[in-house]
Amino acid sequence: MTLKQVSALDWRRQDDPGSNVVLQQVRVFDPRAGIDSNHDLVIRDGEIAELATPGSVAPAEGLEIIDCHGLWALPAFFDPHVHLRTPGGEAAEDLDTGTRAAAAGGYCGVIGMANTRPPVDTPADIRSLRLRARNDAQVPVGFVACATKGMQGEELTDGTQLADAGAVGISDDGLPIRSARIMRRLLQYQRITGLQIALHEEEHELAAGGSMHEGELSARLGVGGIPALSEVLMIMRDIELADLEDARIHVQHLSARQSVEVIARALERGVKVTSEATPHHLVLTNDATATLDANFKMNPPLRTEDDRQALIEGLRDGTITCIATDHAPHPVERKDVPFEEAAMGVTGLETAFPVIYTELVKPGVLDLGLVVDKMSSGAAAFDFEPPSLQVGSEANVTLFDPEADWIAGADGWESRSHNSCFTGRRMQGKTRMTIAAGRIAYRQREFVMGVAR
Repeated sequence: MTLKQVSALDWRRQDDPGSNVVLQQVRVFDPRAGIDSNHDLVIRDGEIAELATPGSVAPAEGLEIIDCHGLWALPAFFDPHVHLRTPGGEAAEDLDTGTRAAAAGGYCGVIGMANTRPPVDTPADIRSLRLRARNDAQVPVGFVACATKGMQGEELTDGTQLADAGAVGISDDGLPIRSARIMRRLLQYQRITGLQIALHEEEHELAAGGSMHEGELSARLGVGGIPALSEVLMIMRDIELADLEDARIHVQHLSARQSVEVIARALERGVKVTSEATPHHLVLTNDATATLDANFKMNPPLRTEDDRQALIEGLRDGTITCIATDHAPHPVERKDVPFEEAAMGVTGLETAFPVIYTELVKPGVLDLGLVVDKMSSGAAAFDFEPPSLQVGSEANVTLFDPEADWIAGADGWESRSHNSCFTGRRMQGKTRMTIAAGRIAYRQREFVMGVAR
């Protein structure tokens, strides 16, 4: 099924059946479909109608022709882990600004987490968010619901009713479930609901009071540390429980070598586990926290170079399923405080692909095809078909300029919050346009000058 056919993904729908656009003389690159050649990519009524010979499509009434010489058409990205802060945190982000940021980053779909104020833990909450998304969202968006009532880790929510209301998954992201008994019951309940379970893996007692990776740097700075073992132990517990109950789990934002190794061993013995890594954990290390700049404070924290290399290798060998941003916006007043007091989390939707392209693809560390694949593989983990550029597919396209040279944040952000750990960083490559669910969701302002009619 496509994003368009999944009723649980909601967004602002227009009256027209979809865009009619020709991306003229564009490199069409879809590694999953085995496509890498120049074409006129023709979109009619929101579907990919033709991969024509470059320059062969003639102007026609109602057909927008865009000169895309030197640009790449990629399957649009899908992020299974974002924080849209609705309800209760609209000072940092809302459905409009968060999905605008997603569209600007090349995303055709995102999944919003449930650790809002109040938490999303009832069918009414899910229905309300879906209705708001139809009015406000710029790209399709799905919502996970809390695994436990009030995110207290004590009493399970009614997963069946949440699924019926349109929840696309279950999670207590941000406040991990401490009780193995409750976690086991949740995994047993999955047999009824069928919903993916997304897990923020953190042993609370080990991580309590920590603000950065536990190691030489935290000791030297006198800042409380979060050991990698706090993540590893919980992953080990939940993998064993998932194996026991023949359930499936999705492990969020891996940060440590041991975590990757544990998941690799689980996959070898057939445990149903998928996982994700974030751009900041793939590109940065805990050395970035030496300045005590709170824009480098996130949970899990940035770790060592050895951990970073393990994440990269995990992507290469298939242990790690996808790249997700854990986009976590915060207002200035929650970051412009001493490091230990600052909120955890960074924004990431607008910089995810450019920073990975700049730091890992161009130097030859990761293959372009692998990265493009991993940028949308998170869709399958939540039972959605990843975007495709094959003829007949719904148009979900990122138009990417590999030669664009820009400084992150120099021209502002689409997100309401500015707590990016990449602010001021020079990057190469930028999204010029995003087509989501068959309609143009984003177009860089100056790019309109390249349009021919």
